[in-house]
Amino acid sequence: MSYPAARPRRLRQNENLRRLVRQTHLTVDDVILPLFVRPGQSIDDPIGAMPGCSQMSIDVLVEECRQVAGMGIPGVILFGIPDEKDPVGTGAYDPKGIVPSSIRAIKAAVPDLLVWADVCMCEYTSHGHCGIIVDGDVDNDQTLPLLAKASVAYTDAGADVIAPSDMMDGRVAIIRQALDGEGFSETPIVSYAAKYSSAFYGPFREAAESAPQFGDRRSYQMDSANSDEAIREVALDLDEGADVVMVKPALSYLDIIYRVKETFSVPVAAYHVSGEYSMIKAAAQNGWIDEKRVMLEALTSIKRAGADMILTYFAKDIANL
Repeated sequence: MSYPAARPRRLRQNENLRRLVRQTHLTVDDVILPLFVRPGQSIDDPIGAMPGCSQMSIDVLVEECRQVAGMGIPGVILFGIPDEKDPVGTGAYDPKGIVPSSIRAIKAAVPDLLVWADVCMCEYTSHGHCGIIVDGDVDNDQTLPLLAKASVAYTDAGADVIAPSDMMDGRVAIIRQALDGEGFSETPIVSYAAKYSSAFYGPFREAAESAPQFGDRRSYQMDSANSDEAIREVALDLDEGADVVMVKPALSYLDIIYRVKETFSVPVAAYHVSGEYSMIKAAAQNGWIDEKRVMLEALTSIKRAGADMILTYFAKDIANL
């Protein structure tokens, strides 16, 4: 059938018609809120590069999580900022460190809120890289046991989900083995399986105080020009025991999200990262765009590409809508 019998505009005449034929739905059920926690009391320190986001002390974080749970957001993912850093990132796997302490406090106050624990070394190392440095580069195999140790510490504290973001080869397998060995066989792993070396992480590195002190992360994070490599990375992580796989960033990698979902038919997460968030915020503050409409369009595109869940700093905005 063709024009004039076919008139697709008939189903666009008003909002109720558009709602009835809408193919992709974005709801509060789809989002996870990233949060930044640091030692101290009554700290709610705004992050300059990420309007609306703050570094929080545990007491403030707990109240934030109460609010988040009340808004219907399923969960949060925690990034810790320790007072002291060292070359081997001791704070990442200290059972009394900032993230385990935060998890215990949240679970005591809001037991049903899902708490994801990001697993990486970059916030805790004095050099800002995601593992142990040997001869000027991150040593993959020396880093793996520390990631496993951190994962056990977070799960023992009450974390519901372990999310390794380091991009070391083999880390899902060693984390799965460590968790199972400690009786945590039911704890899922959400692997940052296709994490690209991206310029969109800049604001996050201010927020987490995790900028590399030398070089960059291209020797372990993926090249932004590669797509087949992402499929291989996802396949490896699934074989090692990942329950959910993540693509990061999201908007510049919608094709990767689509390919991963179509290839594997497993739960797929996407991280709408700090740079993607801050660009929308900055443009809106300058009056160049409608923040709400652009936010919804961007996040809906991620869902439409195949993501089942989205980590986004806009999670509360979505809940409010």
